[in-house]
Amino acid sequence: MAQTHILSPLPGTYYRQPAPDQPPYKNVGDPVTVGEVVGLIEVMKSFIEVKSEHGGKIVAFLIENEEPVMAGQPIIAIEG
Repeated sequence: MAQTHILSPLPGTYYRQPAPDQPPYKNVGDPVTVGEVVGLIEVMKSFIEVKSEHGGKIVAFLIENEEPVMAGQPIIAIEG
């Protein structure tokens, strides 16, 4: 199967969960659909949803939770 990536829509800090006390949006092995929220990017205290542009199964997170990202940087690998 072909592998695609979910890219960061803008520079900031990537978060895998909606709040520190809540579970991650997605884990490796989880299915994902087009338009589904897979994380948040924080920019100057504003949180922007990261939505999948592809459907399939998550095979890897390419960055760690709370890591800085650049616009266009691949953050999640999807197969399908």
